Amino acid sequence: MPGFVLLARPRNDGSAVMRIGYTVTKKIGGAVVRNRMKRRLRALAREILPQAGLAGADHVLIGRAGGVERDFALLRAELLKALAKIAR
Repeated sequence: MPGFVLLARPRNDGSAVMRIGYTVTKKIGGAVVRNRMKRRLRALAREILPQAGLAGADHVLIGRAGGVERDFALLRAELLKALAKIAR
């Protein structure tokens, strides 16, 4: 997706708990920009993962350069699309 990369990996440990991790590299910008991107990713995950995430999997959201300026509604739609792809 243009704003982020989503990775998901089933843990196969028998637990249905979903875990989430975030990473934004220095290539994106300084600390202020990276923290802003992480806040946006956390807000997306809080809103969408409980309903659309994979149970028993680890999810990692990797911020991309375009994600900071991207409209939040577009990021939301992209995350839903990415989760649908992974669910298949």
